[in-house]
Amino acid sequence: MIISIWRYSHLTLAISSFLLLIVASVTGIFLAFEPVIEKSRDYKATGFDTLTLAQTVPLLKEKFPGIQEISVDDHHFVLIKYATEEGGDKQVYVDPATGKVLGIPTEKLPLFQWMTTLHRSLFIHETGRILIGITAFLLILIAVSGIFLVVQRQNGWKNFFSNVEKTGFAQYYHVVFGRLSLFFILAIALTGTYMAVYRFMPTPGKASALIDETQIREEPLKDLADFTVLRETPLANLQKLQYPFSDFPEDYYTVQLKDRELCINQFTGDVLAQQNYTQTYQLANFSLRWHTGRSGVIWSLLLALSSAYILFFIYSGFAITLQRRRSRSKNKFKAKEARIVILVGSENGGTFKFADAIYTQLIRHGEKVFLTDLSNFTAFPNAEHLIVMTSTYGQGDAPSNAKKLADRIKQYPQSKSIQYAVIGFGSRSYSQFCQFAFDVEKLLQNTTWAKAILPVYTVNDKSPQDFSDWITEWTRKTGFSMIMPRELLEPNTADLKNLLVTSRTNLDEEASFIMQFKSAQLKHAMSGDLLVIYPRNDHRERLYSIGKVDKNIQLSVKLHEHGLGSSFLNNLQQGDVIKAKLVKNQHFRFPKKAKKVIMVSNGTGIAPFLGMISENRRKIPIQLYCGFRNRSSFTLYEPFLKEQLSKRSLAGLNLVLSREEEKEYVSHRLLRDGDAVLQCLKEGGVIMLCGSLSMQKDVLEILEDIYKPEDNLSTEVLLKQGRILTDCY
Repeated sequence: MIISIWRYSHLTLAISSFLLLIVASVTGIFLAFEPVIEKSRDYKATGFDTLTLAQTVPLLKEKFPGIQEISVDDHHFVLIKYATEEGGDKQVYVDPATGKVLGIPTEKLPLFQWMTTLHRSLFIHETGRILIGITAFLLILIAVSGIFLVVQRQNGWKNFFSNVEKTGFAQYYHVVFGRLSLFFILAIALTGTYMAVYRFMPTPGKASALIDETQIREEPLKDLADFTVLRETPLANLQKLQYPFSDFPEDYYTVQLKDRELCINQFTGDVLAQQNYTQTYQLANFSLRWHTGRSGVIWSLLLALSSAYILFFIYSGFAITLQRRRSRSKNKFKAKEARIVILVGSENGGTFKFADAIYTQLIRHGEKVFLTDLSNFTAFPNAEHLIVMTSTYGQGDAPSNAKKLADRIKQYPQSKSIQYAVIGFGSRSYSQFCQFAFDVEKLLQNTTWAKAILPVYTVNDKSPQDFSDWITEWTRKTGFSMIMPRELLEPNTADLKNLLVTSRTNLDEEASFIMQFKSAQLKHAMSGDLLVIYPRNDHRERLYSIGKVDKNIQLSVKLHEHGLGSSFLNNLQQGDVIKAKLVKNQHFRFPKKAKKVIMVSNGTGIAPFLGMISENRRKIPIQLYCGFRNRSSFTLYEPFLKEQLSKRSLAGLNLVLSREEEKEYVSHRLLRDGDAVLQCLKEGGVIMLCGSLSMQKDVLEILEDIYKPEDNLSTEVLLKQGRILTDCY
């Protein structure tokens, strides 16, 4: 519910302000280059930062007898205004150390004048300024709501800058660019809003209003260079200084510094009055400098880029909305007529591509099919089969078009038994991979009318292979005639990288082997990530959990007869190059802050643990429980693990053999060591599982028995806390 509020708020704010945002952004891009052009003139004198007013003010008075004022801009260019002998006024840029004329100021370019007026007031004066101010405030709200949407999407604040799942050009770059430009857009919006509000605040008082003219003296007379206040004030702190108009005592120096205004007796150098600037005034000056890019060339260019990003966000935001609301296959049959019902949960419309393909194929075969959102669940009096295809949003939540499912299932109990199958779509790089699909499974299991014909199937990164596996099983169970839709057969081969085979072992007695790869493009790979290969350059992909050993990517592979992936890898030799991509597996990382770690694996599931153990530089105590069929299966890993024991990167090795010696599984050994396992958990330890799903099931059941006496420990709690980490298939 909360995420829906943020999403619709984000969308509503964008729709209500996009026209003015376009105007402000386009003009902002142009205006960002104005300070860049000004800075390029380079009128800043050498040694500017070391000068004081006592050095500059007398010098310029001597060089320019008719001098009226000195001003210093944000580029530290010194501009003076003086009366010429001909009787007119003139302005020049000067070197404050020598009085040398460096240049003459030019008028503001007509383009920038026009853009400035449009940017500030839309050519409608005060009303326009108010509208622009409101637009800046709405941009703040858009940015804040966007932050919360990204946090939800990325599974919390700690993953805010983690890799983003690629779910289409518009949505992917909406998030990626949004994170990059977030600070700068907030800076634009906050400073713009403040400047608009400041126009309605009272202006700060003038120092001249505080002068007591009865206290003005002409003695003791001092040289201008000896005025204490001028000697103590750096030139860099000056905004503007006005010389006395005459020699009368009532005329004085008016000095505007960055934090206050002073009136100085022209004879004695006494401070006649001082007015400190209010914080609101100083903040307004600060906002002006940063909003206009006057604080530096790099900042100006960043503002231009951020303004361009805003234009992109307007485009991509509407593209995302249109994609979510796009017209899907128009139902040929009504809900009450359908024999097959397809219910879809999708955050961005991607899952509908798969659902539409299945719908179209079944319709062509003469089936009565009805397709709709999960939130539109209703009575289906003639339905015999229910297909649920859903993604997961954020931290295991329902996508936006599935929020009402639980209530609708209660509201519309079906009148007869319906066979169902659930398929989840997601990315294994997220800890709550396809969680909502499993939640839907539980909802259906709790009804009297829903009968499962398949376990929950999952599709990783829109994998054609995963979806094809589900189609094969579903058609086998139901008898419907259906093949993998051709439009879904394109492999997701984006971001393929070259990997060089650096070494490999021979097959052991159990037909297992270890290979290592090196890739300059995958230096960021971490133990526990997944390597995706395409053995036949088609849609069929294979995933392998990796270990990072000696900076190389290491796989542990079991050669299966007719195995597509394992056969492909087995045929590789040292020096061969393959193309593959990396899937970040953020939820299966070595817990560097844990006090103790228990690792549990069977077979080649040991692969990521080998990397994690070798990288355990902090010597966190690790107990490894590894299961194999016989001792010969372990020979492949034994030398490496003994070396890690000697280095104390591994604290304990527990070899479990299922067909030799005690003939037991890792779950049995954990139960035998139950006291040590429980103590590890009590001390804040973490348990990691990698291997087969059947092993995971057995181990989780044993763990339930181990911590059953403890009220504050449960599998559900430990999984949520990240103290049980699993990566099983």
